[in-house]
Amino acid sequence: MSDIITITGSLGSGKSTVAKIIEEKLGFTRYSTGQAQRQIAEKYGITTLELNKRAEIDKTIDEEIDGVFRGLEIKNRPMVIDSRMAWHFISSSFKVKLEIDETEAAKRVFNDDTRKNETRLSLEETLLNLRKRRQSEVERFKKYYRVDIEDAAHFNLVIDTSFLSPEEVADKIITAFNAYKKISSKK
Repeated sequence: MSDIITITGSLGSGKSTVAKIIEEKLGFTRYSTGQAQRQIAEKYGITTLELNKRAEIDKTIDEEIDGVFRGLEIKNRPMVIDSRMAWHFISSSFKVKLEIDETEAAKRVFNDDTRKNETRLSLEETLLNLRKRRQSEVERFKKYYRVDIEDAAHFNLVIDTSFLSPEEVADKIITAFNAYKKISSKK
């Protein structure tokens, strides 16, 4: 097993925040799909939901995003990667899925001023947009990669972040990652 932690999960589950904490605590290099996706949406002058819809018919958008992660495994350095699909592309990674209650996720996204290109006129609209984006991603990744991103069996660790602080989530991941490394090294 490599020193790579891949973190995926529901929108608003805390992937980016948790990845930043792990980066700081372990000194790992951090990569983020969410940031890349928001930059691409901004480049096209559209929202992230509109980018997801466009990606349903234009595979090059996912290729642009996911292409970054395909070659990371060979870099042979400690990394934490916040990405929808890096766990799939980096088979030797410690795979983490973060889950969250959808209403709590909508509250987090609605109150996050750092999210550019994400329309948030109301909490209800935010919740609806999150549902649409997630459905778009689930369908797209089944179509393009034949992978069900909702299937917990793909992951070494699944955490519900609804009522945990980002620090608590990061600590759970680090503890499980270290235990997994210890067990793997004995094999």
